[in-house]
Amino acid sequence: MARFRGRPDFDHSKHGKIGILLANLGTPDAPTAAAVRRYLGEFLWDRRLVEIPRPLWWLILHGIILRLRPAKVAVNYAKIWTDDGSPLLAIAKRQTDLLRQELDAVLPDRTAVALGMRYGTPSIAGALRELADAGARKILVLPLYPQYAAATTASVFDAVAAELANWRWVPELRFVQHYHDHPAYIGALAASIRESWETNGRAARLLLSFHGLPKRVLLEGDPYFCECQKTARLLADRLQIPASEMHVVFQSRFGREEWLKPYCDATLESWGKQGVESVDVACPGFSADCLETLEEISMTNREIFQEAGGGEYRYIPALNERADHIALLMDLVRTHVQGWPEAEASWSLDQATAAATESAARAKSLGAVR
Repeated sequence: MARFRGRPDFDHSKHGKIGILLANLGTPDAPTAAAVRRYLGEFLWDRRLVEIPRPLWWLILHGIILRLRPAKVAVNYAKIWTDDGSPLLAIAKRQTDLLRQELDAVLPDRTAVALGMRYGTPSIAGALRELADAGARKILVLPLYPQYAAATTASVFDAVAAELANWRWVPELRFVQHYHDHPAYIGALAASIRESWETNGRAARLLLSFHGLPKRVLLEGDPYFCECQKTARLLADRLQIPASEMHVVFQSRFGREEWLKPYCDATLESWGKQGVESVDVACPGFSADCLETLEEISMTNREIFQEAGGGEYRYIPALNERADHIALLMDLVRTHVQGWPEAEASWSLDQATAAATESAARAKSLGAVR
């Protein structure tokens, strides 16, 4: 059997499209220990995520973590599971559909959009094949991580490269590295916070919680911490509040080593003990609500704050499928596909079809099958 796959077989008679791959972290297929075990097994085996030597990590992962952790994590997933399944996946599907509609309106029959999760299903490999089968000869990869980190954004690149390593015909590829300081991103975050303030009033403190990473990744050159800080600074500017009134923390630490500080849970516990009367919490690093925002931030950290003596606690939802968030994604696509003929306003389907027909005729005269 040949090692390389043609995805799809090249056909001279068809004009190519631009494929847009939206990528996010992923989710278990169900809130059960078995499903979570499969998901964590893939998630925690990623070399970008855990850099411990493989033999030692295999023993720790399979001998301890995957024996004890799945049942506990499944309980947390059950708290947020909906009739549509995992919130992250349901929201990501709606984001994909809305982006597809926007692109179809301005570039009819020129684009294809697919959703791929780094871990679990739908997979990045499957999404790439879906785009190729739809006729995409150029692909823009858009990881839905505003701030770059090797453990997230670079891991998506690894998954894309691993799949394309098995293709005989590799499409032209572009990759969105980050958008932590994009004006439309900052504007959408600011609008979501202002809307919360208009509806509920402004809390005594505003907390921005980003996903944590081990501190060593900062010391080794990962820009994630700095990009989180820049997002916060730009957001404070847009909200027209002093930077001192916005507090940046990091959540979801795992294991015994030191992670980026200050820690979210420790900060909220301290504020509760101080008797802080109210707090607004937003999670700018999450493009869609998920376990880390709905269970960890909105439930567990609320309890930590209030049981320590704190007052009102409001979680401001992620950007999810807000119109300004979809507009941001459209702007990112528009920027990164510049120069590709299919993205030009002057490029017409009639011209593309005529060129493809002419190409097919020349190819067949030289002996091509398709």
